[in-house]
Amino acid sequence: MEKEICTISIASNWLGDEYTFYEDHRIKRVYDNHSLSANRTEWLKPHEISKQNKDKLIKSCPEELKEQVMHILDYP
Repeated sequence: MEKEICTISIASNWLGDEYTFYEDHRIKRVYDNHSLSANRTEWLKPHEISKQNKDKLIKSCPEELKEQVMHILDYP
């Protein structure tokens, strides 16, 4: 498995929503649909992430990793 770059949380209210970025450009999302459905996992391609969520991810990304994460997200 490739090395993890970082995990960024864009959780809203009490529901979790975390994206983990890997050096091989894979993106893992762990999220909660609702309080009874926690920690669901899916693997995403950049085009499957909304522009709004990409904006949130870049805003929350550590400055030293921003360029690398932007490249993976094909942002902007």
